Amino acid sequence: MDVRRDAVDALDSFRQFVGLERDVFVLSVAMFAFSLSFQMTGRYVPEYLRVLGTGATVVGLYGSVGNFIGALYPYPGGALSDRLGSRLSLTLFGTVSSAGFLVWFVAPSVPPVTLGGVSLEPWVWIFVGLFLTQAWKSFGLGATFAIVKQSVPPGRLAMGFASTEIFRRVGFLFGPLIATALLAATSSFVVGFRYVLVVAAVFGIVATVAQHVLYDASDDSLGKSFEGLSQLHADLRSLPETLRPLLVADTLVRFANGMVYVFFVIVVTDFLAVGFSGFGLSLRPDAFFGILLGVEMVVAILTKLPVSKLAERTGLKPVVAVGFTVYAVFPALLIVAPSNQWVLVGLFAFSGLRFAGLPAHKALIVGPAEQNAGGRVTGAYYLVRNTLVIPSAALGGWLYANDPTIAFGLASLVGLVGVGYFAVRGKEFEAYAGGA
Repeated sequence: MDVRRDAVDALDSFRQFVGLERDVFVLSVAMFAFSLSFQMTGRYVPEYLRVLGTGATVVGLYGSVGNFIGALYPYPGGALSDRLGSRLSLTLFGTVSSAGFLVWFVAPSVPPVTLGGVSLEPWVWIFVGLFLTQAWKSFGLGATFAIVKQSVPPGRLAMGFASTEIFRRVGFLFGPLIATALLAATSSFVVGFRYVLVVAAVFGIVATVAQHVLYDASDDSLGKSFEGLSQLHADLRSLPETLRPLLVADTLVRFANGMVYVFFVIVVTDFLAVGFSGFGLSLRPDAFFGILLGVEMVVAILTKLPVSKLAERTGLKPVVAVGFTVYAVFPALLIVAPSNQWVLVGLFAFSGLRFAGLPAHKALIVGPAEQNAGGRVTGAYYLVRNTLVIPSAALGGWLYANDPTIAFGLASLVGLVGVGYFAVRGKEFEAYAGGA
């Protein structure tokens, strides 16, 4: 018996089980680092804006600008990755994102600038940084989907996405905990958050270098060059039939979430104003929010692989529906919650269940795509969804400024409409239909 051969076969079986082919593994490591950066910063930026003197309307506008970027970036990013290859594309996007964290860092130090009689306050640079930080996450969306699609068999796509999602969610777990430690060790939120931004930039730079050096570009499948609006129109018209009801439901659920997502931190720090006291710790509400995000991610990580494996037996649709449901009901539960630290811990643990369905959701998106068009199909899907979701945060900001309870309650109502539509009209991906 060749022990070395048996060991290799066993390792290959394990890697196939969790979907960790080489390129997927490199992508997962990069996702881990960038997820640290995004989660330790992005969820706190609305509070950053509030402390810098803005109101709920500007915070809502920030959310809508983020939605606009999410709609604008994925399609050209996917087309670029199909044309140039994932390695070069992700290196470019990672560099730009890392620069964005540094722009956020310097924003409070920039004096007001008057242009054409209009005074530009320091918080304006938060918006500038937003266009940069989202490059890897949104521009690179198509590239990340394409890497998984070309590396994992069709019937194992949910497991392949689960492997990248677990690395990503581990980053989402440790990111807020790092932020909590830095915020708790400093005298004020702004001082602590600026330390957080420096750490985020360092992680982004390290991830960019690592993925450029380790990613094997020899197996990249390059599609045709981007042909402008005619190609976009063709890609939209040729979206697989499976995606259309998913797209409608997903848009409704994401619109609902987008109405209030940027206000989650403000609800904890200002509306409920709940800190944490126990186990020898006493944390301000802003630091406690990081703990809540950590709890959310623990649940997400623990449920990711089991739920993705379950999808191979039940089909993708039921798993996606459960995730949509959690998305929909969480806002209403949060806004009516009592100002109790343990109630919030329980609610954010429940919120973590929404991430369990994301690998199945991604598999349902990219699975029906042709082999060399995964990036463009993903980009086209997110272009439509995110374009329609653009005004959600601005609407939510206007509603929140008038009545936070109405804003969060209406968000849950819209989300439940999306859940109902998907339950009735949603379709299964053929590769999983046998298990459904």
